[in-house]
Amino acid sequence: MSASRSEVHIRTKSRRQALQVVSASAAMALMPKFLRGETVAPLRVVVVGAGAFGGWTALALQRRGAQVTLVDAWGAGHSRSSSGDETRIIRSVYNGDPVYTDMVLRAASGWKEAEERWGRRVFHKTGAIYMFEGDDAFARSSLPLARARGITVEPLTLEEARHRFPQIRFAEVRTAYWEPDAGYLLARGSCELVREEFVRIGGTWRVASAKPGAVEADRMRSVQLSDGDRLEADAFVFACGPWLGKLFPDAIGDGIVPTRQDIIYFGTAPGDQRYDESRFPVWINFGARLLYGIPGNERRGFKVGDDSAGEVVDPTTLERVVSPNALRIARAILARRFPGLVGAAVAETRVCQYEFSPTGDFLLDRHPGASNAWLAGGGSGHGFKMGPAVGDDMARLVLDGTPTATKFSYGRFEAARAARRKASGKRTHS
Repeated sequence: MSASRSEVHIRTKSRRQALQVVSASAAMALMPKFLRGETVAPLRVVVVGAGAFGGWTALALQRRGAQVTLVDAWGAGHSRSSSGDETRIIRSVYNGDPVYTDMVLRAASGWKEAEERWGRRVFHKTGAIYMFEGDDAFARSSLPLARARGITVEPLTLEEARHRFPQIRFAEVRTAYWEPDAGYLLARGSCELVREEFVRIGGTWRVASAKPGAVEADRMRSVQLSDGDRLEADAFVFACGPWLGKLFPDAIGDGIVPTRQDIIYFGTAPGDQRYDESRFPVWINFGARLLYGIPGNERRGFKVGDDSAGEVVDPTTLERVVSPNALRIARAILARRFPGLVGAAVAETRVCQYEFSPTGDFLLDRHPGASNAWLAGGGSGHGFKMGPAVGDDMARLVLDGTPTATKFSYGRFEAARAARRKASGKRTHS
């Protein structure tokens, strides 16, 4: 007797459901035990890189009960890292982007909570002035979002700006904005404070370079250290800044581009406090180049940086001596904006680097070829301030499988990398 149409439909549906169950079971079998909800001993995690992303990730994982080993080739906040140097700006104006603005707010809370635990001040509230010589959409588009989030961002007339900051010459500035709750963070010092807390609560700290081990059956088993040790773990996080592309030439490759960024510290006249943080803000000047600075901080002097991408460099072998052109650009902005600093002596210099992703966005996602390895990078010159938020997000990603924002996904990163390589005429990786 032939089956009725309804019986055939039921059988077909049952087979489809069975296949779906088998497929889901197979996918679950490939997941690490801790993501399948099975009871296991404390999760062993190796985090490679002790900068802003790696240090905060290791700390967040350790605080949530994982057994974490943090590894860095030269130490937390070392001079070759993208999290080195003395200071970094923290601000909420982000071109009207709610993902980054909300991330800054979470990070700011994380910094304040950490200050209480450490008994140390690392956030210095100076306010930030944004000066635009042309289109001011970067700030203007942020105003509705700022209002919605309770962030104060005030448009200033040029007369108001001159009255508030007589140290600044506003020639050629068309519009100005003031964010009173912005400021700067201690960078190098914070990296070490994160590391110290991590060790204090039971984390293991190693100074060595690390190479990812082979991936077998969709899982990474270990990393190899330069001192000869091999670290096995349940999960691995690679937060290696400008070295991420070298560690993963296929998955990352030239998708993360390290660029040279020169920093100049100018010495003020003896006893001149006009450019100290008590009387002067963080500043960002949007002109032909985006230049920024931080008032006399950590007794280093008046900091001037150029946000324009420099030449592509090798962060390991780069000779960190500032270029004559960088000094020329820095002196030019002093002459245009800060007349009281014309002729100021160079007190100190730094050569840092950015590590640009194809879109300028972070990469915070699972490695495409290993179910128990994760990538955190692409700080692109604006990542340091986000450290506490990135650490929390990565801990949730590793322990709970909670994805980060779509713009931080590997799929988006890879699509943008392929588009960039196609535009430049280069072949993409297979």
